[in-house]
Amino acid sequence: MRLVFLITATLVGFSSNSLLTRGALGSDLLDPASFMMIRLASGAATLALLVRLRGQPVSGRESWTSAVWLVAYAVAFTLSYVRIGAAIGALLLFGAVQVTMIGAGLVGGERPSPLHWIGAGLAFLGLVVLTLPGLTAPDPAGAALMLAAGVSWGAYSLAGRRGTDPLGRTMRNFVRATILGIPFLAISWSSLTLTTPGVLLALASGSLASGVAYTLWYRALPSLAAWRAAVIQLIVPILTAIAAAVLLDEALTPRLAAATALVAAGVWLTVRKR
Repeated sequence: MRLVFLITATLVGFSSNSLLTRGALGSDLLDPASFMMIRLASGAATLALLVRLRGQPVSGRESWTSAVWLVAYAVAFTLSYVRIGAAIGALLLFGAVQVTMIGAGLVGGERPSPLHWIGAGLAFLGLVVLTLPGLTAPDPAGAALMLAAGVSWGAYSLAGRRGTDPLGRTMRNFVRATILGIPFLAISWSSLTLTTPGVLLALASGSLASGVAYTLWYRALPSLAAWRAAVIQLIVPILTAIAAAVLLDEALTPRLAAATALVAAGVWLTVRKR
């Protein structure tokens, strides 16, 4: 039951990130660089406060690798949502995550059953249906950026399956990623756009949907095989598509509906009991 709660809360946070980012960038309430830096910095501040409140120092040591993957994800994710919608972006993101994490799991010796392979295949087919050339296919540059974000997030998640102290490690990664993101902000200095609603959306994305959600994800990951963690995350596009239609007035196109149905079926086959 504890693992179910961790996964559910994490997936809601991931879905909220897509909605908050697209809500700010799609309406030109904030420029990409400002949104990313506010998101990372507020996430770091929230996590530092939680570490202080628990009264225990951060344990363990790790390299900057996780922070590099985190900032690479954040840059590509933010730039992508200038060009594509929240629902399509979430499906592309976690489709790429699935391929990355399943591939790494296979290299590491994980062996899903035939039924699980069918489920993963259906979920991946949903991604293919979405990205086939056509009138409603997403912007190519935006799609490429989101796929890059997915690979980076997959690598970050794989790193999170090792080690202890999820809260402390996530805080450390956010602090380092904020530092690494400064050059992106400097390059974009001449085009910065700040509005109060945009800043509030970025703060919500950083402190709750990122900082807290990523900590919960790091806590759940050691209990999940890489391939299962990858497929479970494909629930996020379903949540995002529904919420985006209600909150952002995004269309539920037949292409998106078919892709979502395939992903849902694939995830169900992957997590169902024999």
